Amino acid sequence: MSAIRIIGVPMDLGASRRGVDMGPSAVRYTDLRDRLMTLGHVVEDMGNVAVPFREDAAKGAQRGARYLGAITEVCTAVADTTRAALEAGAFPVLLGGDHALAAGSIAGAASHLSKTDGRLGALWIDAHGDINTPATSRSGNVHGMPLAALLGHGDKAMRSIAGTKPALRAQDVALVGLRDLDAPEQHHITAWGLSAFTMRHLDERGVRTVMEEAIARVTRETAGIWVSLDMDVIDPDEAPGVGTAVPGGMTYREAHLAMEMLADTGKVIGLDVVEVNPVLDERNRTAEIACELILSACGKRII
Repeated sequence: MSAIRIIGVPMDLGASRRGVDMGPSAVRYTDLRDRLMTLGHVVEDMGNVAVPFREDAAKGAQRGARYLGAITEVCTAVADTTRAALEAGAFPVLLGGDHALAAGSIAGAASHLSKTDGRLGALWIDAHGDINTPATSRSGNVHGMPLAALLGHGDKAMRSIAGTKPALRAQDVALVGLRDLDAPEQHHITAWGLSAFTMRHLDERGVRTVMEEAIARVTRETAGIWVSLDMDVIDPDEAPGVGTAVPGGMTYREAHLAMEMLADTGKVIGLDVVEVNPVLDERNRTAEIACELILSACGKRII
């Protein structure tokens, strides 16, 4: 039995398509809290981190990043809330909202571990790399930039949420499920020495082998793992309600296997589940899958 804190981040400032701000409510609607309690966990729902409406947020288009200032303020609050949960001995589950929130959650976790000189490993499970900077982004959408900021690149304020040092080291990060990268992201993966597994790797080698290698990467000399799961990693035929759908993704069972293997490590200290967009969903299917994947990451098994 463990303590879990559910933290909602209803933010759509980082994306051009609207609707992901309703993601936390959609996932909660699946009875997430009660189902986690059925597994034996003590669960506290902390409500939502305050997020300004897009219409009220300063556009902050400095260096090609829309709403960057407002997003950084939200991510700073997310970092504080995440760090407080970890300091209380709880397992934070962040519900998004767009993936920009991870610039806060992972920064908070890294800051927490740094107090005892521990490093954080991060497994980024996503169709996209999210490793653009304001200088390289074509869209200006900040949900395509959080991993770059966590690695110490891009906007100074966003990359400093965890402190003066980057939240993550490249050697402690693995990306899984990639299938939609632009040219700057392809360059960053190579130049920064990131471990990246595309859908071709999954097709050729299988989820088990890829996840074993990814887990080995992020657990090597780290004090804990943070999992950042973008629901668009799953094929849109199965999970249609996502912010940026891309055909050819992981199956329902492949995603569950990934979560189950991560739970087996006993080293996951927190989880983001992001980009659930009920406006684009069908009868809350994607939010239901998100709930089920959270349960798998928190120890649910078939037997």
